[in-house]
Amino acid sequence: MKPGEADAVLFGEALTCEERRPAGFAPGPHAPTELQAESLRAEAFLQALALVEDSRGEEPEERGTTGLALQRIEARLDLLTTLVGSLLRGHDHDPVRPLRWSALGASLQAGDGDVAGGATGWLRVQPSDWLPQVLRLPVEVLASEAGTGGTRLWLRFVGLGAGLSAALERHLFRVHRREVAGRRRATFP
Repeated sequence: MKPGEADAVLFGEALTCEERRPAGFAPGPHAPTELQAESLRAEAFLQALALVEDSRGEEPEERGTTGLALQRIEARLDLLTTLVGSLLRGHDHDPVRPLRWSALGASLQAGDGDVAGGATGWLRVQPSDWLPQVLRLPVEVLASEAGTGGTRLWLRFVGLGAGLSAALERHLFRVHRREVAGRRRATFP
């Protein structure tokens, strides 16, 4: 498939987000047990992330008198989680790079190397700035294109269950909503 065709398949009719995230592609097979375990883990992670991020968006008046205390506890947990996550992650993490993604797939500059269309692997992405947890999603390479900055890949998600697809759509909608709000604040200070 050509890059333009892959773009249309992945982003043509879908809500698309463009952001800079730690992300990468790891080629490899999708063993059925690994695919199921990673899908369940990814769905639970995105649902927990949504719960925390949605509760952060509430105004203190909406939370009641315990709102400030809960915010302090959340902040401490965030710091602790970040510390533990960075210790566990060590030096094995992906660089921050431009990522374009939708609920159907992603496109990113994956570095050097030739990856053929039809190859399978895993998209690794850190979906949150405040939580150094990596999300692994099974993908199939639709297209690749060598360039000056390395090889750009167009990756289609495969084997996502209904729950994980819904959680991913919800996450991308929140990212898009924050992006639009940021542009509005920049336009109307």
